[in-house]
Amino acid sequence: MTENIPLSPSLYDGLDPVPQPKSAATEAFEALGAAVDRAKAAIEAGRRPGMPLSILTNVAREAPLGSLLFAFLIGIAIGRRTR
Repeated sequence: MTENIPLSPSLYDGLDPVPQPKSAATEAFEALGAAVDRAKAAIEAGRRPGMPLSILTNVAREAPLGSLLFAFLIGIAIGRRTR
């Protein structure tokens, strides 16, 4: 009998590689990409028939000058409140 008992390999040896640290720019780009994806999903959800963006698009398509006047008046009202 030999006294040399083979040691079993470490349980996590090679299964979980050490993650490489990410640069701040890479993390910022990933966060920006995730925010853009969420914004796209929200816009697409709002464009479904009967949703607010769909209604607004239809109104602006049928009466572009009236929509422009309405947006202008809302802009003036908001601008005066912030002063």
